[in-house]
Amino acid sequence: MKLNLITENIRQKLGIAELNAMQKRMAQAEARSMILLAPTGSGKTLAFTIAMLRLLGKPGRGVRAVVIAPSRELVMQIADVVRPVAAGYKTVAFYGGHPMQEEVRSLSVVPDIIVATPGRLLDHINRKTVDLSEVSVLVLDEYDKSLELGFEDEMKKVTRSMCALTGVILTSATRLKEMPKWLPLAAGAEVVDFTAGVTEAAPVPKVNVESPARDKLDTLVDLLTALPVTGKAIVFVNHRDAAERIHKRLTDYGLPAGLYHGGLDQPERENAVEMLENDTTPILVSTDLGARGLDIAGVDSVIHYHLPPTAESWTHRNGRTARQGAEGTVYVITAEGEDIPEYVEWDRAWRPAEAPAVCPRRPYMATLYFNVGKKEKISRGDIAGFLIAKGGLAPDEVGRIAVRDHCALAAVPADKARQVVKTVQAEKIKGKRARITRLQAS
Repeated sequence: MKLNLITENIRQKLGIAELNAMQKRMAQAEARSMILLAPTGSGKTLAFTIAMLRLLGKPGRGVRAVVIAPSRELVMQIADVVRPVAAGYKTVAFYGGHPMQEEVRSLSVVPDIIVATPGRLLDHINRKTVDLSEVSVLVLDEYDKSLELGFEDEMKKVTRSMCALTGVILTSATRLKEMPKWLPLAAGAEVVDFTAGVTEAAPVPKVNVESPARDKLDTLVDLLTALPVTGKAIVFVNHRDAAERIHKRLTDYGLPAGLYHGGLDQPERENAVEMLENDTTPILVSTDLGARGLDIAGVDSVIHYHLPPTAESWTHRNGRTARQGAEGTVYVITAEGEDIPEYVEWDRAWRPAEAPAVCPRRPYMATLYFNVGKKEKISRGDIAGFLIAKGGLAPDEVGRIAVRDHCALAAVPADKARQVVKTVQAEKIKGKRARITRLQAS
């Protein structure tokens, strides 16, 4: 794919007028085997997408590129970047948590690019639903994380099915101690290292919030009610049952909180992330599943309700805020007698005032759920136009819109959501009858 077409798609469809230094470097790279070292939130997905597309020929000749990532969330985020930039190429995403049959149906027309988790892609290979023998470019994103999660065996098996592989791109947040011997062409790979070459961001402020009781719930509520009303916050805990208990306590108090952990169904997790991003539930209670892979802009606060179990967890939790030059603050809630790991540190201590009688944090946006999506030929523009023409909203009242295979989520002002739902019930969108409801947080 020609570079001028790639950059034009980035400008028109992603609204990015100027590539950053790393993305420009990857756009100019001549090597077919590369290792990209870059910190989280630096724009590496777009960087490796540019490099990958430059190595591809014309579309419509079978699967030519595969991107492997360690988590479902990361696969979906990558696919959302690749699709608009690779206009003209068919891109599909494979991951667990939704029916395999839907993915098989998406293969009725052979895709050009597959973005997948290792296990799910290997499952397709074993079922003989995909043929990777003509794949020429392989991207292993967050390779270090894939090794950490034990996916090396699956990646080996997937790679063995790629007999025509000539281009390999690895991405990692840290320099690899040794190259995987099973990966073709990796030994002479060109290293593009932006771990030290990027401008150092100012240190993220870290604040110790002392809890007078071993149970930190009241202190957490006090902290959340003291934070800016419009800010986003992720509260990290160490266990699913704790996440459930804390989420219930916050919602009982009236705080707009969502829930995110591995025990939830994939659609529930996707909804929780979307409702954080669109300001319906600007507080998210999460296990460490959300500490790496969630790329959410504008998270103002990371709160360690439980102390992180490892130094890596501390680093990756904190990396959810102050991304790409934005401001953010890390809060660590501690109780008397807790053993503080040496990797946990803070700049200052702070005690929020007693929580006000009336909770000041109210969601100003609500999320509407449409039971139609991409497979029904519905786009973001269709949803926006429908809400304006039939729902009576002004253009600037329509918030973030996310369209999935068979559903769509749209943010609208919370004080108008009920009336909008009532108004559009009898209306059709693009000639199709749709069920439209207000989505409630988990």
